[in-house]
Amino acid sequence: MEYMTESTDRTPGHILCCECGVAISPNPANICVACLRSKVDISQGIPKQVSISFCKQCQRYFQPPGTWIQCALESRELLALCLKKIKAPLSKVRLVDAGFVWTEPHSKRLKVKLTIQKEVMNGAILQQVFVVDYVVQPQMCADCHRVEAKDFWKAVVQVRQKTLHKKTFYYLEQLILKYGMYQNTLRIKEIHDGLDFYYSSKQHAQKMVEFLQCTVPCRYKASQRLISQDIHNNTYNYKSTFSVEIVPICKDNVVCLSPKLAQSLGNMNQICVCIRVTSAIHLIDPNTLQVADVDGNTFWSHPFNSLCHPKQLEEFIVMECSIVRDLKRKAGAGMVSKKHTLGEVWVQKTSEMNTDKQYFCRTHLGHLLNPGDLVLGFDLANCNLNDEHVNKMKSDRVPDVVLIKKSYDRTKRQRRRNWKLKELARDRENMDTDDERQYQDFLEDLEEDEAIRKNVNIYRDSTIPVEGDTDDEGAPRISLAEMLEDLHISQDATGGEGDSMMT
Repeated sequence: MEYMTESTDRTPGHILCCECGVAISPNPANICVACLRSKVDISQGIPKQVSISFCKQCQRYFQPPGTWIQCALESRELLALCLKKIKAPLSKVRLVDAGFVWTEPHSKRLKVKLTIQKEVMNGAILQQVFVVDYVVQPQMCADCHRVEAKDFWKAVVQVRQKTLHKKTFYYLEQLILKYGMYQNTLRIKEIHDGLDFYYSSKQHAQKMVEFLQCTVPCRYKASQRLISQDIHNNTYNYKSTFSVEIVPICKDNVVCLSPKLAQSLGNMNQICVCIRVTSAIHLIDPNTLQVADVDGNTFWSHPFNSLCHPKQLEEFIVMECSIVRDLKRKAGAGMVSKKHTLGEVWVQKTSEMNTDKQYFCRTHLGHLLNPGDLVLGFDLANCNLNDEHVNKMKSDRVPDVVLIKKSYDRTKRQRRRNWKLKELARDRENMDTDDERQYQDFLEDLEEDEAIRKNVNIYRDSTIPVEGDTDDEGAPRISLAEMLEDLHISQDATGGEGDSMMT
């Protein structure tokens, strides 16, 4: 007798669908998936088209009840925002997966593909995939409304400098552009002695004041004015004003220090030249090449003024120039500049060439000057100096002439200048020829001073051909390696005009 062995592999049995009669695996509902979906729609109640608000001015999406958030296209943040719009209907089902379906960036449509599950007849779990279409509706946010109004502001920063030249303001403008400190401003207004920055919140204004304190020597005062109040919930509405005063000293100014300050800076002479204004005032003694830095706190403790304004600069011609090799230094003297060379020169005014009157002086420009060169300087011998510190000095301690910088042909320098700067978008009262002359002076300072140039974004001007770093006269120029390419966002990689994300 033989025994029959049964195979251990068993296949589950099949049943017929009670609706259509198709053989299916057994399930709690005893209905095939097709018939089950025709009877039950688990996505019922979930909207297939939803609107979402977008502010095209600040590129932000509206998140109820009252916030606006920055989201990139097809980002996790935007997906979370879209799901929150249908949060209540989704709470009745189980969300398995969600993701974006690609759409054109300018179509004002966002499509989200959802995969959900739900228990239906007799405990059967049904899964369904569908797409929710989000229509992007343009809506201006409250912040952009205030910006467009141009009159609404909560805080203003008033930057002032009591001087005739705007070199410090031009330098400050480039720093603001480089570090993006203009982004939170509602409006920038230019007046005759400074700039006004308007903000929608006091915190943004305080941030601007802190930036100014780190970049230029200044001091400030804060005040606020009550606009309205609510006695029921104890809330107040203020407008804040920050008055920032920059030191009244610019580059190329001749100053006279107080005896106490000159002694504390290393026994330097009282008559000095300001060679640079950054976060501190950089001074040099033209008689000894001794340099010193005066910060804002030191200046306001021991204030000093400019002896001559830029319009009093006169043109001299160098008759004779000799380099001073051995210089005896006083006890306790401070640092000496390594970038300058001390020279003794005889100069004559170009307006007095028909006379034999010459002036002798020491200068820190010995490395630049040769006989026959033109140089700009201040004639202190024939100038009416109204300064308390100069009046107390001995006459032999006051030089006849203080040379400031070498003079080049301005027209030729402008024609060969193959770079440019960006400017702040601001409201101007008026711009005269004197402002244009001061701006050209600032551009020349950038070419001559590498230390200032490091803090400024300089862009190449493609309309002017590239030449050497110096011209025939030896005038300094900015090298191509220090320039940035001016990027135009309106052009895509193919060179044509690209479409914006939202129109």
